[in-house]
Amino acid sequence: MAHSQYLLHTPSLSSLTCATHSVPVRTLPPKTLSCRLSSYPASSSSSSHNSTSNSTPWHSKPLHFALNGALSLGLLFGGIGVAEAAKVGVNKPELLPKDFTTVIDVAGFLSDGQEKRLTEEIAALEADTGFKLRVLAQNYPDTPGLAVKDFWQVDDRTVVFVADPTFGNILNFNVGASVDLDVPRSFWNRLAGKYGNIFYWKEKGEDASIEAAVMAISSCLREPVGPNNCSEVN
Repeated sequence: MAHSQYLLHTPSLSSLTCATHSVPVRTLPPKTLSCRLSSYPASSSSSSHNSTSNSTPWHSKPLHFALNGALSLGLLFGGIGVAEAAKVGVNKPELLPKDFTTVIDVAGFLSDGQEKRLTEEIAALEADTGFKLRVLAQNYPDTPGLAVKDFWQVDDRTVVFVADPTFGNILNFNVGASVDLDVPRSFWNRLAGKYGNIFYWKEKGEDASIEAAVMAISSCLREPVGPNNCSEVN
């Protein structure tokens, strides 16, 4: 699941391997997240947006994020911790809802009304574009973790948005290869910087960050693909 200025403060390199229909994810110093198992230097941010990736079950390309919380993605998708923090990936299917939903709020950040609005927006986005946005609000380690991959049937047209304030920036993304082809990687940087920074969500609330990010992603994915698509974070 593939998920770029690099804001992470992860002091060590951890390679994360996912199960079938998943994407190898790892944290990289300084502040990068890669979907490839092989070593990928931090300087690779200058590589072409459409660079060819190694073949993975998820067909994902390398994508780097400006995220303080990329570790939470590593931990979500079967990862290991940084600086000896956590060495076993979380897999708690018991935290999944009984019925299918595109928004899983195990942290309790969203009201029922907010969750309903987000699910409606996500459904409309998927109907209009074919892109699948999935939202997981968590406080690590209280998360279903690896279990969401099968629950959501994540593929290369899926964006998994993990809202987790544990590591500072609340916005974390895993981006499928087809999304990567259409959306400039800088968009995820700017989105995390605008709505995910700790000052924003501390002042306005985690729910406000989540709602703003979902609407910004929806707006971006609806734009015609071109040299200037997703140039603004709405």
